[in-house]
Amino acid sequence: MPAKPKLGQNFLSDPQAAERIAGAFGDLSTRTVVEIGPGRGAITGALAARAKHVIAIELDGVLAAELRRRFAPQQVTVIEQDVLDFDFEKASADLAAATTKAGEPLSVAGNLPYYITSPILLKLAASQAALETAVLMVQREVADRITAAPGSRDYGLLSVTAQMYGSVERLFTLPPEAFSPPPEVHSTVFRWRFAPRFVHLGVPEDEFLRFVRQAFAQKRKTLANNLRAAGIAPEAAAAAMGQAGIDPRARAETLPIEALAALWRLLDRQQPV
Repeated sequence: MPAKPKLGQNFLSDPQAAERIAGAFGDLSTRTVVEIGPGRGAITGALAARAKHVIAIELDGVLAAELRRRFAPQQVTVIEQDVLDFDFEKASADLAAATTKAGEPLSVAGNLPYYITSPILLKLAASQAALETAVLMVQREVADRITAAPGSRDYGLLSVTAQMYGSVERLFTLPPEAFSPPPEVHSTVFRWRFAPRFVHLGVPEDEFLRFVRQAFAQKRKTLANNLRAAGIAPEAAAAAMGQAGIDPRARAETLPIEALAALWRLLDRQQPV
């Protein structure tokens, strides 16, 4: 079955890699896993051998039909749908109702299409209340940004956004030869354990993420200049940065999440009532 480039289809053909992805969840015997873009089913098979139930979300109708035929005897439900339209919260609630448990978070696996990686990550972040752990494969450069530490070359808006929703951990990287057809890039698998930090850090989700976007708006500019461009008075920014112990020449890329949260709280206190 030929791949469809417009759908970003690069099928995993390394069975050992599929086993490693499934194994990265730990014990799945009582868990339901949602798989994003199962394609030809390489990861689906490894998950089905371990999990209580697999919900495979496949946009390609031909592939979805083939997956249904292949996994019909097993605990695999194939849904032909765009994952951006999939309701993770409803799936979790339906599962909880069926098992009479108070809340049943889902696990998520997937070889994410490169062209919609960011929208999918944002979709998962928005659905985090229904999720426990995700093991995802993305372009290596994207994984570098997601898992980057403050002060590193790759640390930025995506790093802070992802890490505000839970801890992230690089697992392993695969060469193009592990896929059919081979992509032009390497792919990295990372694990995302959902545990939002907004309440702990004392910042509101939407407002803080908007502030983070402002702080990282121009990577070559200092934090103070980015805040000024966002409409924050220079005097207010300088005072808050001083109270937070942040160098006035600092760039956002050097600051850990805790420092950004402290700065937001100080700036918020300066707003007129």
